[in-house]
Amino acid sequence: MFDFNQISLADIDEDSEFIPILSVEDEEKLSTEKVPKELPILPLRNTVLFPGVVIPITVGRDKSVKLINEAYASNKIIGVVSQKEGQVEDPSFGQLNDIGTVAFIIKVLKMPDGNTTVIIQGKRRFRIIEPVQTEPYFKAKIEAYGHVESVRSDKKFQALVGSLKDLALQIIKQSPNIPTEAAFAIKNIDNPSFLVNFTSSNMSAEVEEKQKLLEVVDLTERATLLLGHLTKELQMLELKNDIQSKVRTDIDKQQKEFFLHQQMKQIQEELGENPVEQEIEEMRKTAKKKKWNKDIAKQFNKELDKLQRMNPAVGEYGVQMNYLETLLDLPWGEYTKDRFDIKDAEKILNEDHYGLEKVKDRILEHLAVLKLKGNMKSPILCFLGPPGVGKTSLGKSVARALGRKYIRMSLGGLRDEAEIRGHRKTYIGAMPGRIIQNIKKAKSSNPVFVLDEIDKVGSDFHGDPSSALLEVLDPEQNTNFYDNYIEIDYDLSKVMFIATANTLNTVQPALRDRMEVIDISGYIVEEKIEIAKKYLIPKQLRENGFKKSQLQFSKEVLEKIVEDYTRESGVRNLEKRISKIIRYTAKLITLSKKYDIKIKPGGLVAILGPAYSKDKYQDNAIAGVVTGLAWTSVGGDILFIEVSLSKGKGKLTLTGNLGDVMKESAIIALEYLKANCAKLNLDADIFNNWNVHIHIPEGATPKDGPSAGITMFTALVSAFTQRKVKPKIAMTGELTLRGKVLPVGGIKEKILAAKRANITDIILPKENKKDIKAISSIYLKGLNFHYVNNLMEAVKMALLQEKVKSSVKV
Repeated sequence: MFDFNQISLADIDEDSEFIPILSVEDEEKLSTEKVPKELPILPLRNTVLFPGVVIPITVGRDKSVKLINEAYASNKIIGVVSQKEGQVEDPSFGQLNDIGTVAFIIKVLKMPDGNTTVIIQGKRRFRIIEPVQTEPYFKAKIEAYGHVESVRSDKKFQALVGSLKDLALQIIKQSPNIPTEAAFAIKNIDNPSFLVNFTSSNMSAEVEEKQKLLEVVDLTERATLLLGHLTKELQMLELKNDIQSKVRTDIDKQQKEFFLHQQMKQIQEELGENPVEQEIEEMRKTAKKKKWNKDIAKQFNKELDKLQRMNPAVGEYGVQMNYLETLLDLPWGEYTKDRFDIKDAEKILNEDHYGLEKVKDRILEHLAVLKLKGNMKSPILCFLGPPGVGKTSLGKSVARALGRKYIRMSLGGLRDEAEIRGHRKTYIGAMPGRIIQNIKKAKSSNPVFVLDEIDKVGSDFHGDPSSALLEVLDPEQNTNFYDNYIEIDYDLSKVMFIATANTLNTVQPALRDRMEVIDISGYIVEEKIEIAKKYLIPKQLRENGFKKSQLQFSKEVLEKIVEDYTRESGVRNLEKRISKIIRYTAKLITLSKKYDIKIKPGGLVAILGPAYSKDKYQDNAIAGVVTGLAWTSVGGDILFIEVSLSKGKGKLTLTGNLGDVMKESAIIALEYLKANCAKLNLDADIFNNWNVHIHIPEGATPKDGPSAGITMFTALVSAFTQRKVKPKIAMTGELTLRGKVLPVGGIKEKILAAKRANITDIILPKENKKDIKAISSIYLKGLNFHYVNNLMEAVKMALLQEKVKSSVKV
C-alpha cells in the first residue's frame, strides 16, 4: 500500500504541473555531482529520502527551521538523515543513522497553521564521518556513499524491474486510498534506478525497512529486496480485501434471505399454504410407517389433531409438539435380530471375562431356549457380588453375545419415582422416565438394559423408585409398562434387564423376588493373576501409551501385588496398582533414566510403598482368641473373637461395635456354657467369680449377624479352660440355645478370606456341606473342612488338651 499523499505537494512548484520524473540523463547528473565535505544535517522523524525523489517535509523544530532558512538563503544544499527512533524529540548525533541523502531545497512554504513546509529533492547518498557542530543545528563531515548506478541491459535485471512495476501497479489498483494518478507516474518511469528509489520512498513500510533499502549499494540487490516487500504488501492487501468482501457478502446474504423469507411468507399467504401445516403433514406420514397397534395410532392421531387446532404462538404448542415427537421417536415394535450361535456367544463371553462359569452358563441357556422356541420373555437377571468382579462389564458382554443394543442406567442415589415413570406432560419441563428415554436412545425395543447398583436406590418424599421398578422388572407386568409422560402402555417384555448389586439386604423383598439372582463371588489369587495377564495389563499398557515389549510383569510380581497390596474380592484395586507401576515407568522413560523391562518383586516397595498388614492367622499362645469367618459387602474377611476374664461377679461386657444379633449370639454362647459346664469339667461357681469381656477388633467397623456364634462359644471355652486353640483353624456357624449349629451364607467368600489369611482348617455347619460341593475344586485346594452338628463337636475339633502358660488361674 503506497503512501502517495507525501508527493502530492510537489505540484506546489509553479513551474511544474506533475510529479517530477527523472530521466536516465537527469539521474546521471545528480549522481556525478560532487558531495561537499561538510553539510548541515536535517534529522527526519518518519521518512527516508531517496536520490531523485521529491518529497514535502513539515519542519517544526526550532533547530530545523533555522537550518532551512539559512540553507534556502545560500546554496540550498543540505544533508538529510533519518532518526533511529522517531519518537525522540531532540535527538543527538548518536541517535541518527550514518547513511543519508544530499538534498536540494526546491521551495519553502509558510502554511496557514504556522508550520513550515519544505519541498526537497534527493541527489546522492552520503555517509557521516564525524560531527562538526551541534548548535544552532547539526553540521557534519561527510563522504559520498555508493557509486554511480549504470543502466543494466541484461534480461534478468529487466525482468526484475518489470516485476517491480507490475507489483506497484497491482497495489495501486487494489488499494482504495491511492489516487489513480499514481499509476500514471509509475508507467512513465523508464529509469530503473529511479523506479526503485521512487517505489522504495512511497511504499508503506517502517522507517527501519526503508533505511535498509537506502543502505544497499548494489542496485540488483536493492531491487530484489524491494520486490520481497511489495509481494508481502500485495498479499496483505489482497487478504484484507478478501475479508472485507466476505463480510459484505455475509451481510448481503442475510439481507437476501430476509427478503426471500418475506416474499415466501407473502406467497404462502396468497396460496393458502402454511409451514406449520406442512410439518404436521410430515408427522402424519411418518406415523403411517410406525409398527404400532390401532390403539396407539388412534391416540397419536387424536393428539395430532389437537396440535393442528392450536395456535403456534402459545406455549402449549411446543409441549404438544415435543410429546408427539417422542411418540414418533420410540421404536414401537422394532427389534434387533438375536444371534443364536451358541458357540460364538460362548467364545465372546470367554474373551471378555475369565471364570464366572455360572453366569456364562445361564446366558447360554437363555440363548438355547431362544433358539429352540424362537420367542420368550426375557429373564430378569441380578448379578450379585462384591465390587470389582465384573458385574457391570458382564452386561456389555451379554449384549455383544446376543447381538443386541446395550444400555446402562445407574440407579445409585436415585430417589425420585419420576426418574422411572416420568412426569405428566402438563408439568413444565416434563419428560419421559429414564427407562423410556434409554429405549428411545437405543432405537430398539429389545436391548440389554443394565440397571447398575440396584441396591443403592433411595426413597424420600418424591416417592419410592424401588416400587416403580416392580412393574419394570416383572415379566408378567412389563408387557404394558405405563409411563406418565407418554400415557400409553409400552411393551418391555423383550428387553433383557440385568441388575447388579453388592448386597440384597437393602433391596425390597418384592423386587428381589422378581429377579433371578446369580452370585458372583470374589477371585482367588490364581484367578486374579490370570485376569491381570489377559485383561488388566494389556489394557493399562495400551491406555498409557506402552507397547507390550516395553514392560513385562512376571507371575511372582503379580502374586506379590495381589497378596501384599490389595485387600479385595475383585480386581479393581489390582488394576490401579498395575496402572501405578506403568505410570512410574513412563516417568522414568521421559526422564531418559534406565529401567528394568521386567518388573522385579523387590522393586515394588519403591513404587507402591510399604505392603498392607494382612489379616494373617495369629498364633495360639493366648487362650480365648479364636479366628472367625465373616461376610462383608466387599467380600469375605476374617475376624478375631477375643475373650478376657477378670475377677468379679460374673458381669458380661461386649465391645467392638456389635449389632443386636451378634450381641444375642454372645449371650446365648455364655448361657449354654453355664448350662453345660460339667461336660467341660468346669465348676458352676466359676461364673460368679469372673467377669467376662468379649471384644472383636476394628471397633470402628459395625459388625452384625449370627455366623460368629460358634466362634464366640469356642473362645469362651478356651478362656475358661485355658486350653490352646489348634493352629491355623477358623470357623463359622450360628448357634442355638440347645447347642445346635445352624448353616450360614457367604461360604465361598469366607473360604477365599481363609485362603488369603493362610488358614488350613475350617469348621462349618454340617448343612453347609452342600455349598462346598457346589464350589469348584480350585477354590478348595489346600483347605481341610470339618463339619459339625453341635457346639461340643466344634470345641472338640478346635481346642487342644494342652493349656497355655498364663498367670490367670481359673
